[in-house]
Amino acid sequence: MAVKIKLKRLGKIRSPHYRIVVADSRTRRDGRAIEEIGKYHPTYNPSVIEVDAERVAYWLGVGAQPTEPVMAILKKTGDWQKFKGEPAPAPLLTQPEKAARPSFEALGGDDEGKGEAITQKKKAEKKDEAAADSASTEA
Repeated sequence: MAVKIKLKRLGKIRSPHYRIVVADSRTRRDGRAIEEIGKYHPTYNPSVIEVDAERVAYWLGVGAQPTEPVMAILKKTGDWQKFKGEPAPAPLLTQPEKAARPSFEALGGDDEGKGEAITQKKKAEKKDEAAADSASTEA
């Protein structure tokens, strides 16, 4: 039985994500797998790659053949170079953590409420003007 390390597609139509699985080469792409050994989310920025290096080394050691996309992933993580005895690649890029936004108080905001609206309502202004006009005409 030939064993392959391949990608199993999951997710919606335009938001795919994959699991890296070990399966019989005769099974279909999304069919039954022997073991799941990793995840790959290509739509995230940067893409998420999680691989169980110990299980990958085991399956490569017993003769499992990776497909071309999986081999590219294994080369990025360094598992393929470790298996072949080559020097490891540069580390993968990780998304920098976003700094927390400063709070309102930290920016020097005051908590003094004015109690009134800054601008008057337009209807109230028109009524006041009309009342003032009628008062001036009566006098």
